[in-house]
Amino acid sequence: MGVLKQQKSKAYFKRYQVKFRRRREGKTDYYARQRLIWKDKNKYNTPKYRLVVRFTNTDCVCQIVYARIEGDAVVESAYAHELKKYGVLGGYKNYAAAYCTGLLLARRVLAKFGIDSKFPGVKEVTGQKVEVDESGDGARPFKCYLDVGLARTSTGARVFGALKGAADGGLNIPHSTKRFAGNKDGKYNAETHRQRILGAHVAAYMKRMKDEDEEKYRKQFGAFIKAGLTHEKVQDMYKKAHAEIRKSPAREKKAKPAAPADTKAKKAVKKRWTRAPLSIEQRKSRVEQKKAAFMKKL
Repeated sequence: MGVLKQQKSKAYFKRYQVKFRRRREGKTDYYARQRLIWKDKNKYNTPKYRLVVRFTNTDCVCQIVYARIEGDAVVESAYAHELKKYGVLGGYKNYAAAYCTGLLLARRVLAKFGIDSKFPGVKEVTGQKVEVDESGDGARPFKCYLDVGLARTSTGARVFGALKGAADGGLNIPHSTKRFAGNKDGKYNAETHRQRILGAHVAAYMKRMKDEDEEKYRKQFGAFIKAGLTHEKVQDMYKKAHAEIRKSPAREKKAKPAAPADTKAKKAVKKRWTRAPLSIEQRKSRVEQKKAAFMKKL
C-alpha cells in the first residue's frame, strides 16, 4: 500500500488566518458591510448612516446606525412591539408591521435632528415611489442606506416594507421599486403594494381561517377577537396607527422605581479583598504603638 501524499504542509498551517468571529458565527457579511461603511477620504469624520432592519422570532427591529473604529453607534431605534401603543394589537413581524416600524423610526430620527416639519414624507399611503427633494435652503434631508444583514432580498420581503415606511416617513434612502411587493415581470403595481402595507393579506388570511378552522382562528387571532376586530377592520387599524405614529413618535420614558418604604433597609456592603488605606492619624498612631512595643522589650 502506497504512502498517502500530504495535502497541507506545515507552511500552510503557519500562514492560515482565522476568519473574523462574527463571520465564523454566520452573523455578518463582511463583503456587504465593507461597502456599506466605506466613505470618501474627503468626507473626513462625517458619519455614513445605515437603516438596519432585523427580524427576531417575535419582533421587528429598525435602527439608524453608523460605524466607528471602536464599534457601531446607534443614533435612534424603533421596535414593532411599541406599535401596541399606537393601536396595532398583534402580528408584529408581518409586512404591515414592518412598514409601521420603519415609519416610526423615520419620524423619531427626524424629530431628534429638528427637521421633522421640513420633511413630512407621505401622509397618506399610496404605494408610489417617494423621492425626497434635496433642493432648497436650510437643512438637507437625512440620508441613509438600507442594511438587510443576511436576510434574503426576494421580491416582497419584509425588509422592504420597513424601507418603504422609512422612505414615506421622510428619510432619503436610495432605492427602486424592483423588490417591492407588487412588482411582477418588471412592472410595478403601486395599488398592490398599498394593499400589502395596509394588511390586506392579513385580513384575507383571517377570513379564510375563520371559514376553514374556527379553533385555529380563535387561537391565532385571540387579541383581535378580544378587541372586536374583524377582517373588515384590519386596514382601518393600520391607517389609524400611521396617523398616531405621526402625531406622537417620541418614545415613552420609563418611570423611575419608587424608593423602598422601609428607610432602615440594609445598605449593600461593597466587597473588598485588600486592606483599606489608613488615614494620616491612623498611620501616626501605628508608629507610636510600634515605638511603645519596642521600648517595653528593652
